Amino acid sequence: MKLGAVRALLVLSLLATLLSFAKFSHCENRSWSTPDQYIHACYSDIPALYSERGLGRHHWVYSLSEKSVEYPVITGVVMWATTYISHSFKSYFNANAILIALLFFALLLLLRRSHPQYWYLLPLSPAVIGSLYINWDLWAIISMVGAIYLFDRGRLHWSAILLGVSVATKFFPIIFLLPIALILWRRNQLLALAKYLAIASTTWLVINLPVILTTPSGWWHFYSLNINRSADWGSLWYALSLLGVPLNQLNLFSLLTFLILLAAFALYFFELKFSPTLAEISFIVMAASTAVNKVYSPQYVLWLAPLAIMVLQKNRSLFTAFWIWQGGELLYHVAIWQHLASYSGAKFGLSDGGYAMATLLRIATTAFFIAQIVRFQLRAGAKHAGKPQSRLLDFLFDAGKSYP
Repeated sequence: MKLGAVRALLVLSLLATLLSFAKFSHCENRSWSTPDQYIHACYSDIPALYSERGLGRHHWVYSLSEKSVEYPVITGVVMWATTYISHSFKSYFNANAILIALLFFALLLLLRRSHPQYWYLLPLSPAVIGSLYINWDLWAIISMVGAIYLFDRGRLHWSAILLGVSVATKFFPIIFLLPIALILWRRNQLLALAKYLAIASTTWLVINLPVILTTPSGWWHFYSLNINRSADWGSLWYALSLLGVPLNQLNLFSLLTFLILLAAFALYFFELKFSPTLAEISFIVMAASTAVNKVYSPQYVLWLAPLAIMVLQKNRSLFTAFWIWQGGELLYHVAIWQHLASYSGAKFGLSDGGYAMATLLRIATTAFFIAQIVRFQLRAGAKHAGKPQSRLLDFLFDAGKSYP
């Protein structure tokens, strides 16, 4: 990488992380008081959980089943380990913020290396800047992006290890096993697929097993919470409930919707006339899954933005759709905090109806971006570099001809 590129990367990284820190500093100066932290959109889980989970007492974060942290193991280890370089919830936030800023710089380096054309959009995205220090998501995001990068370069074993690490940090990246399986199946690399699944699963198990054996109830708390949670902030289901739509059997309905989306994604994948890279289809599967999840936190944009930039690498015509989607994310970022402010004693805030509409608008802009990606890839398939592939319908019809 040239010196000029390194300087640009460093400047934009510093700009984004410092702007984000300035936003959160308002809350730090006021000890994250309520409703001020919602009014000024600077709430963070980091100091909140330091107090609520008793992290300052240095207890192992999975030792108390009812107050165990609601995160997978690596995130829990980070939460616990950083208490030893902190003496208060403010210093705990600052210590974690420094580590997150370093992770963001490393993420930009990786994105610059893998997709050099539009990496700068990440530190320039307002919703990304506003969300950097809400939670520990970047610990999982960088290993997720690394897994995609290595997979597309044929280093499958290392990719599988990084994906296992990412799933052990935050559970979201498990969704990538579907496109990975489809890609390797389409390439007729079934043995490579079996090895990939085995390595990723083993990596995840090696990380989780010590906690499973020593504090099983605390370890299970994260999974139990997500299985049993009702419609929560930011989700399609919560927005519909605010608008008076009855949601009986939410778990069953959300699962069926999720499975339908996965099936639709598989059909779309086989309709492509080329074998796509993982980077080219990752945004679609992640964005679709978060759209029907039972919760959508504002920092989830940190997961989607790098994947969106990977898609832009080969299609500048998606620029407008990208910024429309970012506009929806930014609007939601403001809406969630103002809605929470209205519930916590603020004089002004966003009503239930207004928040529901902001949520639905965010989902609509995401769906629009996905639709534009799908449209481009279906149209550009014939011109795509690489070996042409038959579509699913062609395969089914040709297979039928073999029978008398």
